[in-house]
Amino acid sequence: MGIPSKMWLKGMAEQKATNVHWHEGDITTEDRNKLLRQKGATIWFTGLSGSGKSTIAVALEGVLYDMGHLCYRLDGDNVRLGINKNLGFSAEDRTENIRRVGEVSKLFVDTGVIALSSFISPYRADRDQVRALHDAAGMDFIEVFVDVPLDVAENRDPKGLYKKARAGEIKGFTGIDDPYEAPLHPELVLNSHEMSLEDEVTAILSLLRARNVLPAENN
Repeated sequence: MGIPSKMWLKGMAEQKATNVHWHEGDITTEDRNKLLRQKGATIWFTGLSGSGKSTIAVALEGVLYDMGHLCYRLDGDNVRLGINKNLGFSAEDRTENIRRVGEVSKLFVDTGVIALSSFISPYRADRDQVRALHDAAGMDFIEVFVDVPLDVAENRDPKGLYKKARAGEIKGFTGIDDPYEAPLHPELVLNSHEMSLEDEVTAILSLLRARNVLPAENN
């Protein structure tokens, strides 16, 4: 395994279909934001397997729902059971997996929905590509690094994957025999081995209010 080459990344990003044109509608992203009383944004949870990404996303989804805000959770395994079921875990397939999820997240943001995207997304270049996609469209991309030491994630091992990787049953497993490239400048770092789930959700809500994704508490 390894990080995909720049030539491969370029090839995946090229427009292959010809004679296609973007068709503008009459309802804008801003119109949909007003309708939902929120601002669409992608919250991208990244970190090792077992770091707590999905747990935090599920808890945040519940709180946002109770607050009357529309969000949708995109989870690594769930996506691989559907739209990305034809992808494996090679470096190239991982890059394509994240590219597709980035495009889907962007569609949710365009509708005014808050996308909660939980993916190991081990390669920095892949995450930066999704950020650039959002930036080019003037959309919020909020990278949340769920940072725990490898030994903590391995001790949790909720799916038994680390045990299989150590036994040689899984090849190219992130953190064992494939790299994880931590974000250099994430919007938020959550140390899930030191923070309560409630505190993690509170930290994200505070950031969303500061970014005007959610209205201030007194509104």
